[in-house]
Amino acid sequence: MRIGMIGLGRMGAGMVRRLLQGGHECVAYDPKAEAVRAAAAYGARSARSLAELVRLLPAPRAVWIMVPAAIVDAVIAELRPLLAAGDVLVDGGNSNYHDDIRRAGELEAAGVHYLDVGTSGGVLGFEQGFCLMIGGEPSAVALLEPALATLAPGGRMPSAPVGNAATGPAAGRAASAAAAALGYLHCGPHGAGHFVKMIHNGIEYGLMAAYAEGLNILAHADAGLRTAAADAETAPLANPRFFEYRLDLAAIAELWRHGSIIASRLLDLTAAALAQDGKLTGFGGHVADSGEGRWTVEAAVETGVPAPVLSAALYARFESRGQAEFANKVLSAMRLGFGGHAEQSS
Repeated sequence: MRIGMIGLGRMGAGMVRRLLQGGHECVAYDPKAEAVRAAAAYGARSARSLAELVRLLPAPRAVWIMVPAAIVDAVIAELRPLLAAGDVLVDGGNSNYHDDIRRAGELEAAGVHYLDVGTSGGVLGFEQGFCLMIGGEPSAVALLEPALATLAPGGRMPSAPVGNAATGPAAGRAASAAAAALGYLHCGPHGAGHFVKMIHNGIEYGLMAAYAEGLNILAHADAGLRTAAADAETAPLANPRFFEYRLDLAAIAELWRHGSIIASRLLDLTAAALAQDGKLTGFGGHVADSGEGRWTVEAAVETGVPAPVLSAALYARFESRGQAEFANKVLSAMRLGFGGHAEQSS
């Protein structure tokens, strides 16, 4: 099939390449001309504007948006008068699922179908495939299923049912366990795809924090070998001899990748980074959050579901960016006031 791709960043460009490799045709657009030229070099047809991209697609058109969540509405506003009834518009970024429900309703009046597709895979997706979490109408999913299957790690649609069962993509195979096993799943109605992706990213925050905290403890396992201040402001180690390990964190992270129950792709990336620089001197430790972690915690609060690990992981990111500095100053001020405890230099 032919599909239009808007947004040729790290993931969008990889998706275009994977679709082309899978035998599909792509029309590519990005505000950056060099990104369009790069996609064209792999075989995509270039578009110099959204209007040209739509013009180059056969009806019913399939248009996939891979842009930051903050500008999705602006892109849709420009696209909307160019699309016709029966066309399918896909948001594959990290939009809030509330926005998906609203957008689907707004586009429905013009007969344009809307799919929210949570996309995981990052820069490795071109080679390994993208995990796709899909929300929207079954008929629209069926129209795009050949492309969705190509993008997913399995690279194909599930085998057709046998016997008297219905066959073909319109039978809802994208909602089956067989499709999930290939790396894509129609999760439910509008918003469901990004809701599932939101929780996926919240879990990701928690997993990343667990690795980071565990490795940080290992990094400080030599505390008993260091000279500690002997004053009223410093809690001493009760038994320094219990903390006399200078550990090779890169080797330990590599070890855990093989046969360990905590092996994962995140650990693979961590081990690779530590192998390159065991002290991670190229990083400042200021950890961003793009929104999904916040929305996950908000959903937990609204539904009354306890999520202490995911919440703590989100707050740790805030703290990494200095958002706790004033609170810590308040603590120091109180300690000075009630006990004369002056701050120690770091």
